[in-house]
Amino acid sequence: MATKAAITGGESDPFKKPKVFEGAASKWGEFAGFLRDVRGEMRKVVTPSRKEVQVTTSVVIVTVFIFGLFFFIVDNAFRFAVYGLLGRLGGLQ
Repeated sequence: MATKAAITGGESDPFKKPKVFEGAASKWGEFAGFLRDVRGEMRKVVTPSRKEVQVTTSVVIVTVFIFGLFFFIVDNAFRFAVYGLLGRLGGLQ
């Protein structure tokens, strides 16, 4: 005599959800946790005031010009050194 479990393929509960749905449910739970974490982190974000933005922008612009001037001077120094060395060695005529 065959049991009901053997007839249904080894499962005793014919209304049991397939494992595909269990995986989807766990992924949905992970996604919901991720969204909770994002919401918590977004509450920590502070928007800077207009004055803070103006000050940091001016610092960045001034710093860019200072570095540009520095690299211009260093580049020209290397150029003059290389051209001077090549001129002495007879590489430039």
